[in-house]
Amino acid sequence: VPQRSQVDWDYPITAQNVVMMARTRQLGWFRRPGAAAKAIVNAALDRVGMLDLKDRKIGELSGGQQQRVFLARALAQQADLFLFDEPFTGVDKKTEAVLLTVFDELRTAGKILLVSTHEWGRSLDRLDRILLLNHRLIADGSPQQVMTPTNLQQAYGVSLHQHCDRDRGADLFC
Repeated sequence: VPQRSQVDWDYPITAQNVVMMARTRQLGWFRRPGAAAKAIVNAALDRVGMLDLKDRKIGELSGGQQQRVFLARALAQQADLFLFDEPFTGVDKKTEAVLLTVFDELRTAGKILLVSTHEWGRSLDRLDRILLLNHRLIADGSPQQVMTPTNLQQAYGVSLHQHCDRDRGADLFC
């Protein structure tokens, strides 16, 4: 799932066609999608609550809707490994909830999820393992093992207390 800044939002493609791009490897470049590919794509769109907007151009969708379309594209690949680059950036609460639900479903299904994020909110408690990086590996382990005041001070130069005061205690670790 790409960062939003990496997408040309003016490209005239529908949400359904964006998701269908996930099936290119299975179909080949010049074959038309059959009923099976269309069913996979529609199921992925439905899973993220976007089936009703499948014919809308990607640039006409809200930021959260666009992010859900790209999540559907990732799901339609039917992969064992998923890479998410800043999936929670600029999304609404509905999209955040969809992302977290899908992440939980993928995890339960035994899929591997690699999530790159600067968010340290409530979603961290759903992760099995965190790598805290800042030019080097600072900590590796469970959220409780990694998100300590000492590690955060090393990574960000800010104490956990300063972070919680600034964000009014909204963080899981405050």
